[in-house]
Amino acid sequence: MRLYNTLTRTRHEFTPLGEEVLMYVCGVTTNDRPHLGHALSSIVFDVLHRYLEFKGLKVKRVQNFTDVDDKIINRANQDGVTPEELSERNIAAFFEDMDALNVRRATVHPRATEEIPEIIAMIETLIERGAAYEADDSVYFRVRSDADYGKLSRRTLEDMLEGTRFDNEEHKEDPADFALWKASKAGEPAWDSPWGQGRPGWHIECSAMANHHLGRQIDIHGGGLDLIFPHHENELAQTETALGVNPFSQFWVHNGLLKLAGDEKMSKSLGNVVTVQDARAKYSSDAIRLWVLQSHYRSPSVLIDTSFDQAETALRSIRIANNVTPHSGGEKFDATPLRQRFVEAMDDDLNTPRAIAALFDVCHAINREHGAGHDISSLKNVLSEITGVFGLTLEEPEQEEQVGGITADEVEQLIADRATARTERRWADADAIRDRLQEAGIAIADGPSGTTWSRI
Repeated sequence: MRLYNTLTRTRHEFTPLGEEVLMYVCGVTTNDRPHLGHALSSIVFDVLHRYLEFKGLKVKRVQNFTDVDDKIINRANQDGVTPEELSERNIAAFFEDMDALNVRRATVHPRATEEIPEIIAMIETLIERGAAYEADDSVYFRVRSDADYGKLSRRTLEDMLEGTRFDNEEHKEDPADFALWKASKAGEPAWDSPWGQGRPGWHIECSAMANHHLGRQIDIHGGGLDLIFPHHENELAQTETALGVNPFSQFWVHNGLLKLAGDEKMSKSLGNVVTVQDARAKYSSDAIRLWVLQSHYRSPSVLIDTSFDQAETALRSIRIANNVTPHSGGEKFDATPLRQRFVEAMDDDLNTPRAIAALFDVCHAINREHGAGHDISSLKNVLSEITGVFGLTLEEPEQEEQVGGITADEVEQLIADRATARTERRWADADAIRDRLQEAGIAIADGPSGTTWSRI
């Protein structure tokens, strides 16, 4: 299996350092309910976790909650609740939404507020090594103490200073230095420390939690592309300095971001945020997952009005194949080449679009070979393996959608029957099925990935 490493900008063969894969994934800040961008990242790393297990590896995945920062404090003040109450509410919402999307929970979900001793200990080590300093009851990382600073984002410190807005506190030695510990302000959450009452900076919490739960070196560090700088750059610098390791993580894996039609960014300021709760109210968890996986994880996922409708339509073909009962007897069909196509796609930097194409070929083969009276048990096993890696439940909708007097599943069965008729050169039967669908108000289109349908 080869994975793309942001640190080296190349793909490498993935081999874990020890007996289990150690993976840290940056989680959500608990100032609001999760949106589809959070779901995208969670699904990507859930599938990576599942595929590593499919490959026979044991995985320990840690995904944190940032449950104290300025956004949480400001939102809590707006809502008239404490930051703790707000975080608890949104952590519960995260688990509710991700459970519904069949995202398996991480091995550990640590919270920044529960890791204060580990955070303080790491800051003390950085001070002892001359890489951090106390100023006005706060502590800052001395960026120029790290000769390799910028190696993840491939930016020089001068470029960063020119193109980035830094906090310009007068007591900092250098504008680029970042906070490890922030002195408390009136009415804000605070903890005791050697430097006085305060709270941790954003970057240090992930370094401390990764070290606490996974150890000094890990195999994979994951998160969105928007975290490369400054969050992951700062995390890498302070971790390698504090622990004396290089590299801290073998692989830095970053997922692409969610974009809306017209290349518009999804943001609260634009009023176009789509929450997971909103999407779940209209579409199945399988449709949301399939939509995410239709794009390569490092590419942007573009959400248009018909995205989930198209995914729901594609899922019907998979459900139909999943419901086919194998014949007892008949010539056995060897599904090994189709399974190998799936494996080769996933081994190629988790290429889920190619893997999905293999999935649909398995579905088409099930319908074709079943219609020919062959034993499709091997095909059904491969279907189960692939959908398991993708995290698809293939649960039937609670209410069948009526389309032109027939259900959606009946439409899919007719399309499968037509495919069988065409394979067997029964053209008249195939044409009769097309005519029946047209009379019911269904238009069908044949393409490289199979037959799709829509309302006329």
